[in-house]
Amino acid sequence: MIKPNYSHKLLLLWLLIAGTAVTTHAQEFGGNPPSIKWNQVNTPEAKVIFPVGMDSAGRRVADIIHRMNGAVQPTIGFKQRQVSILLQNQNTISNAYVGLAPFRSEFYLTPEHNSFELGSLNWVDQLAIHEYRHVQQYNNFNVGLSHGLKVIFGEGGQALGNELAVPNWFFEGDAVYNETLVSSQGRGRIPYFFNGYRALWAAGKNYSYMKLRNGSYVDFIPDHYPLGYMLVSYGREKYGNQFWKNVTHDAAAYHSLFYPFQSAVKKNAGIDFTKFRTDALQSFKQKFSADRVEQTVDKKQHFIADQEYPAFVNDGVMVYMKSTYDHRPVFVMRKGDNESDIRVRDISIDNYFAAHGDKIVYAAYQIDPRWGYRTYSDLRLLDINTGQQQQLSRHTRYFAPDFSQNGRKIITVDVATSGKNTIHILNTTDGKVLEEVPNPDGIFYTYPKFYGDDQLVSAIRNKDGDMYLSLIDIKTGRVNHLLKTAISGFPTVKNDTIYFAASMGENDRLFALAIKTRKLYLLDNAEMKGSIGNYQPAVTDGKMAWVSFTAAGYQIHETDKSSVKWNDISATSISTLSDLGIHSVAKDSASDVLVKVKDEPLPVTKYNKAYHLFNFHSLIPSFDDPNYSISLEGQNVLNTFQSSLLFNYNRDEGYKEFGFGGVYGDLYPYLHGSVNYVVDRKGFYRGSDVYWNEAEARVGAQVPLVFTNGINITNLSFGTDVVYNTTSFQSAYRSMFADRTYTYLNNTISINNRISKAKQNIYPRFGQSLTLNYKYAMSGVTANQFLASGALYLPGIGINHNLVLTGAFQQKNRNSVISFSNNFPFSRGYTAENLYQLEKFGVNYHFPIAYPDAGFANTIYLTRLRGNLFFDYTHANDFYTNGTTFKAKFRTVGGEVYFDTSWFNQVPITFGIRYSHLLDDDLFGGYGRNRIELIVPLTLF
Repeated sequence: MIKPNYSHKLLLLWLLIAGTAVTTHAQEFGGNPPSIKWNQVNTPEAKVIFPVGMDSAGRRVADIIHRMNGAVQPTIGFKQRQVSILLQNQNTISNAYVGLAPFRSEFYLTPEHNSFELGSLNWVDQLAIHEYRHVQQYNNFNVGLSHGLKVIFGEGGQALGNELAVPNWFFEGDAVYNETLVSSQGRGRIPYFFNGYRALWAAGKNYSYMKLRNGSYVDFIPDHYPLGYMLVSYGREKYGNQFWKNVTHDAAAYHSLFYPFQSAVKKNAGIDFTKFRTDALQSFKQKFSADRVEQTVDKKQHFIADQEYPAFVNDGVMVYMKSTYDHRPVFVMRKGDNESDIRVRDISIDNYFAAHGDKIVYAAYQIDPRWGYRTYSDLRLLDINTGQQQQLSRHTRYFAPDFSQNGRKIITVDVATSGKNTIHILNTTDGKVLEEVPNPDGIFYTYPKFYGDDQLVSAIRNKDGDMYLSLIDIKTGRVNHLLKTAISGFPTVKNDTIYFAASMGENDRLFALAIKTRKLYLLDNAEMKGSIGNYQPAVTDGKMAWVSFTAAGYQIHETDKSSVKWNDISATSISTLSDLGIHSVAKDSASDVLVKVKDEPLPVTKYNKAYHLFNFHSLIPSFDDPNYSISLEGQNVLNTFQSSLLFNYNRDEGYKEFGFGGVYGDLYPYLHGSVNYVVDRKGFYRGSDVYWNEAEARVGAQVPLVFTNGINITNLSFGTDVVYNTTSFQSAYRSMFADRTYTYLNNTISINNRISKAKQNIYPRFGQSLTLNYKYAMSGVTANQFLASGALYLPGIGINHNLVLTGAFQQKNRNSVISFSNNFPFSRGYTAENLYQLEKFGVNYHFPIAYPDAGFANTIYLTRLRGNLFFDYTHANDFYTNGTTFKAKFRTVGGEVYFDTSWFNQVPITFGIRYSHLLDDDLFGGYGRNRIELIVPLTLF
């Protein structure tokens, strides 16, 4: 096996430091409106911060963490550092994270509707038991070389050390094991969680470890969560509860500088890591040995498409959602073997929809233009025949809509920011709320359906995490439990029968429940028995359809209803979950500790928004050509104030910059300010370079806006800075120019509009960007500069090809030694100068070359190779010392090859090589007409 030498390793470490702290987690700067006030519960383990009115959720998180911390510490280590946890209630995303740089966590409080994804636990409980395990991991991985990197680079340094030493599958697999250990559920007991690997095994697809770790643009690869759980649980089962504590300590400390994690496994397991992971995966493969090999999926077959949520228009016509890697999700109609697109689906959180007659209803994702944490889930009504669509609701939080039997009403779940869960019944014509179903018991409804005019059927979850299939009275909200299940969902009602999916043993199956007699039936035929999971049933008088998972995507099955066997079955068979033979989850003293958590009356106090504003956490180098910098970065817990101390080198002009700046984002405009001192600024004046030093103070405001409209995303940003500048010319030029002080305005507007794109699309198939910048000196000197630059993204010949046209224009005032910073996109390959007038036009043609899905030495993995053919034309005007006009053109043709890679199976990096052939002389430097450049990483920031 080839290993990188030590000098290469150090170079890569330095390269990755910049990316680690800022790419791991997507945070919304200034994402909450200032009207939100915050309270906190403070314990030694966590400071839980939450909006006023969410006291019960804040206390519950603190209580769970306090109880869980002591119970599961021994398996990861006893180091403890208090973490700040923000409970975000304004968004509609079901998610959470823990991150370093800064050390904080966020819980997004809107629950996941699909219970097969995460189970039926109370959502706050689920987040606490999973995410706090990440806190314990970070607390105990601050050792050895990781600690040394933290000393030098701050929390971003530890994040780098941990990320390169401990694979992401361990972080998530260990957290999934923890949720399985301390509760009666957890994803380690949920069959749906393993469907991806079961599908690969059933299809005989034995991908390499590197491919499983790094993903693919052409094949389905499960994410690292199930891989992590299988390896972690196998290690706990075979080697005991201290195994991973010892492995991760040795790895994070870099007891072995090369391949620290693999070496730590070998030291503590007595076998090399390759054999360990092979044995672990084989043990789970045997657990699912009953899965038959899918004869319809060739071993060489790439991902085809996800086909989901079949709905019958009639016995001969079906509609469903189709998602591929090279096209955006689209509603499809199928008649026999003929498939036709209805409409591209608007940007949505999931693929769920319902159909009735010639109408489709679904929930689309909307973002508040200014406040990024405030998102919405609005209903769309789509006409199947015409593809026309109307918006039924605006600024709502609606989920899982469905039609009444006559199609005149729509039922949907409203999840309020307060945490209250209510069923709304709407008028199909205009979306007006007709009724609200009372919810006195605080249950969580999933996928409700009409049953007659007065009742509803829903798979519900209560506060204790129990799940039922229930009848709900529309007028009173009274709940009548029909059937207790472990995990269930996707109910559909036909006459007096409920068809639904539920977990039974090691698989998810389809069932039918007779409402009046409460008799339960397991639905079965050859296709169902051989499928990996059966979900989303659709039923007519004569037909039945459902979805199962394969290595080529979710696939729809359709059969005559008469071919389906109805087998009587006991209700107890679907009321519990299997541990899949991982007995260690029941042996530990922390097993099911969640049921022992008591809600304590912890004190709630006000959280001061100004607390710890200057929270410097990381020293981060940055490579953003032509600027190369190193900065000490700060960010407060609420993410409303960011600050930075920096040193920057500008390659275009060769200047060195020292500065401090900050931006406050808790108001509608961002307010920002900075002070900077620059050495060796350079300007081009009458044919010669002039050098000076300058000090600058800047204050300003910026308004960042994001608009989503169906399939379009538009970013609009505009703002103004007032800049005070003092210029001191270097001694060689003081006889020509006097030192001066001046004040100028820096006005900027930027707009970027694009349609959503599919996984394989390099760029959106249609988009535009435009940036305007005008700098104007108000006093002290006469100076101005205007820059306009933009791009137009168009489809190319192939589905993943793009034609990108670029243009730019810059002009500054004549006969002034003062020149503003040069951001003009000069023709590639040439040495750039800031001249009086510059015009540029460019043509780019981007295309994929290959999808190698190959790597070596567990160090670098190449997922895609892509190219770009380009032509640049820049025309320049300026003036010689004698006043005569200088004109020149700078034309380039060339090509770029980009490598989309993953390093150390963890960090995605794109870099490239550019060849430029200069058609004109490089008047300001360089030799020869042929230039080769390395394009520095583009995906670090």
